[in-house]
Amino acid sequence: MTINTRHENIVELVSERGFMTIEALAEHFEVTPQTIRRDINTLDEAGRLRRYHGGAGLATSTSNMAYAERSIRNLEEKQRIAQTIAARVPDNSSLFINIGTTTETIAKALLARRGLTVITNNLHVASILCSKDDFTVIIAGGMVRNRDGGIIGEATEEFIRQFKVDIAIIGISGIDSDGDLLDFDYQEVRVAQAIIEHSRQVFLAADHTKFGRNAMIRLGHISQATHLFTDCQPSKRLSTCITESGVNLVIATDSEQE
Repeated sequence: MTINTRHENIVELVSERGFMTIEALAEHFEVTPQTIRRDINTLDEAGRLRRYHGGAGLATSTSNMAYAERSIRNLEEKQRIAQTIAARVPDNSSLFINIGTTTETIAKALLARRGLTVITNNLHVASILCSKDDFTVIIAGGMVRNRDGGIIGEATEEFIRQFKVDIAIIGISGIDSDGDLLDFDYQEVRVAQAIIEHSRQVFLAADHTKFGRNAMIRLGHISQATHLFTDCQPSKRLSTCITESGVNLVIATDSEQE
């Protein structure tokens, strides 16, 4: 079993049971307690689990990491995902792009495309894309969230509902093992739901740290996406859910950046 696979399985076990001791995890995976402690430390730093004395429990479901921290976390994986998505966006397409550091990374990769029309509730995405003379960038109205430049609220949702676009590019805070899409802000979720409803295709972008990550607001289900772009194979349970939902799983590799 690879380290990444063990990490995914640890997250899945803890998510199912709420808490697991180091000894129980070491016995389950047939590794030393020291190995499990390193695994838990890594997963705690990634915000996927919470390290406790003697074991690991669920991470907080009520608040996200700070924007500055999220913007640099797993950047290489986000860049691979971004390049893979950008390669699949046709020139002259219409897009929705929502809030998130992953979607901001995707926006940079989209600069290689031509003639895009982009509607976004993310000020950082708008700033990145407006540098292209052949792009049309439309910013949703609403309240600007000062911590990350996201635009949210009822006015934002109503604005989004005026359009029907080719592709929605959606970032997400967490994907539960049953396929539920999870986030932290109710108003942000309402806007993302409107984006999904008014798009012909939905490109969901999530690096592996989002699998099994805990957040308290349910945005929807993986079955609402047409594609899931990630950097490694999800857990067996989530992979089965993706397959049964008819979602096209695309795993970004280093070779796709070349």
